Amino acid sequence: MMAGFMKEAIKTGKPLRVCHVVSSLDLIGGHSVAATRVIEAFAEEPEAGIEGEILPINPRLSWPFCLLLKIKYVRTVVNTIAYLLTLFIKLPRYDVVQAYSASYFSFVIAPAPAVLVAKLYGKPVILHYHSGEAEDHLRRWPLTTRPILRLADEIVVPSGYLVDVFARFGFRARAIFNLVDFSRYRFRERRPLCPVFLTNRLHEPLYNVGCVLRAFALIQKRYPEAQLTVAGDGSMRPQLEELARSLALRNTVFTGRVPYEEMPAVYDKHDIYLNGTNIDNMPSSITESYASGVAVVTTDAGGIPYILSHEETGLMVERNDHEAMAAGAIRLVEDQELASRVIRNAREKCLNYAWPRVGADWIELYRKLAKSPGSPKLESESRAPAC
Repeated sequence: MMAGFMKEAIKTGKPLRVCHVVSSLDLIGGHSVAATRVIEAFAEEPEAGIEGEILPINPRLSWPFCLLLKIKYVRTVVNTIAYLLTLFIKLPRYDVVQAYSASYFSFVIAPAPAVLVAKLYGKPVILHYHSGEAEDHLRRWPLTTRPILRLADEIVVPSGYLVDVFARFGFRARAIFNLVDFSRYRFRERRPLCPVFLTNRLHEPLYNVGCVLRAFALIQKRYPEAQLTVAGDGSMRPQLEELARSLALRNTVFTGRVPYEEMPAVYDKHDIYLNGTNIDNMPSSITESYASGVAVVTTDAGGIPYILSHEETGLMVERNDHEAMAAGAIRLVEDQELASRVIRNAREKCLNYAWPRVGADWIELYRKLAKSPGSPKLESESRAPAC
């Protein structure tokens, strides 16, 4: 499929330009990482005829305006004005606009303006929705979501889980998986699998890093030498560090934010990934663990059951059950055959998220929109194919 589009791009000689409206890597998160991976992948294959650039929702400001960003409330107004001006100035240059979306208020201030300005210029626009809170968002914020969803030419989500959520609200979404760049992650089987653990979610309530800390306290009762790296940052970091002290955790390191380019080396140093989230969609940390050969123990939040099968590609427990998480981690250490099997199966599963498939899906969609922009059909008008 991809080869045909590459030949077409070579024949026309004009690349198709895609504007990724997303936070910059200054505010690292799943959206900015997903956009960066796709842009870099196309840059390595210029024959595909796709050029991508990031238009940040948090533009860098020059002096003296950057000083205003240090003032509470004022920085929100200044950043919003700068973002809107950037949209009006730069969007006419592009063939397709791809606006990355979270939920609730961030939906209003980030992707919604991008969709509106893109349509003002007559540009085809993709609403790329990632949030695991989609169901609650769509139910509770209909006045700010439904009109924007109708304006988007395509709604793209990274999992079958969100396809099903949007269908329940009458919208058709297309699933294109988050890309896993295998060239960045070194796969190795852990033989033996050791009690060396990693978690790297944001320190915010919905990711429930506290569940991982409580699980690790139980793990250390069985394996006193066990180690845990707590990567990431967020508003709850002080409380989580205090929880670690109150649990008397040993060999536990809070690293803070880890730059995107350094994460592959972090995975390589660990054997088991723990994910305690309460709300989620398709966490890239799980697929990155698959690619790295890191065994996974996770909760069953949101879309995780769509990408992980219990005892086949990892172990899955109920949300907020730190005892079950600890038991799953100990089981992997003590059953090396099980651990080896799930690691191998996960690696095989991860091939679904590699560039040949994901890249072909993006090229097909970009070319389609550049040729014939339209509006997404409601689910009642046109049934989406089952994923």
